[in-house]
Amino acid sequence: VQLQASGGGTVQAGDSLRLSCAYSGLTGSSVTVSWFRQTPGKERVFIAGTRRYGGSAIYADSVKGRFTISKDNAKNTLYLQINGLGPEDTAVYYCAAAFGLIAPTVADRDRYNYWGQGTQVTVSS
Repeated sequence: VQLQASGGGTVQAGDSLRLSCAYSGLTGSSVTVSWFRQTPGKERVFIAGTRRYGGSAIYADSVKGRFTISKDNAKNTLYLQINGLGPEDTAVYYCAAAFGLIAPTVADRDRYNYWGQGTQVTVSS
C-alpha cells in the first residue's frame, strides 16, 4: 500500500486549495481513506474521512462547511477541497488509509496503518 499527498503550498488568507492523495494497493470494500493535519509540537488530528466505496463522509466539527472530502476511484485518488483558508489552517496535511473501520473509529489516528508523506500548507494573512 502506498499513498502520496500533493497540492500543498503557500497561499493567502481567503484562498482555496485542493489537496490530492494518490494511492495504490488498497483493495476491498472496507477501506477507509482520510485526511489528517499536524502543526509543530501538536498531535496529528483528524479532518475528514470516507469509505472508498459507498458510505457518507465524516468531518471534524472544526472544519465542517469549509472542507470537502471526495474521491475518484477510477483514478485511485482522494481529494480535500479547502475553502476560506486562514492562518489557523497552516499545517502538514496527511492522507491515511485503514481497513475495517466503523464510524466511531474513523477519527482515531491510531487505527490507520498506512500514511502518505504529507504536504505542507502555509496560509499567510
